[in-house]
Amino acid sequence: MTDRYDYTHAERKERIIRICVSISIWVATVAAMIALAWVVVHFSIEKTTVVDASMEPTLEQNDRIVIDTLSYRIRSPRRNEVIVFRQGDGEHDFYNIKRVIGLPGETVRIAEGVVYINGKAIPEFAKVDTMILPGLANYEIALGEDEYFVLGDSRNNSEDSRYATVGNVKRSEIVGRAWIRTNNFGFVNSLNKASEDD
Repeated sequence: MTDRYDYTHAERKERIIRICVSISIWVATVAAMIALAWVVVHFSIEKTTVVDASMEPTLEQNDRIVIDTLSYRIRSPRRNEVIVFRQGDGEHDFYNIKRVIGLPGETVRIAEGVVYINGKAIPEFAKVDTMILPGLANYEIALGEDEYFVLGDSRNNSEDSRYATVGNVKRSEIVGRAWIRTNNFGFVNSLNKASEDD
């Protein structure tokens, strides 16, 4: 007597196993994506609102921006990037937003409205007014190995590294890179760029 094998039952069982495996993979993928999104939202970005006019016309008062807090864990801030840094102490600290001009180890001086880095005039990245007051940078400022010199784009209406109230910004004070303006969408570093003809 020959044994009869129930192919229909075996095929059904195999199909059910395949469906269960597919569902398990789908559930695991969705769970991984949710976990990744949570990590990105909680550890890679923050939001803030521009509180003054010191970065006009690039950023205006009450503009809402997303801060990329991940990039500077991988690399250092670069010249002309707009950064968000913590200013003040304890419960009275706040976020300030300025453009990086001088990098660690460099010297900065401002003469007749022109910024000199290591004795060489540098072109402006953004469209800005000519500075009237050089402040502390009337004399050459030497930046430490963890210090950045920052300026607001509204050069004659900005409290920045030219003044003792702000001074050089330390690396540890930098929260991240001003990345996206959300209320009038735009990538911050592409806003208000000076043309090559300027």
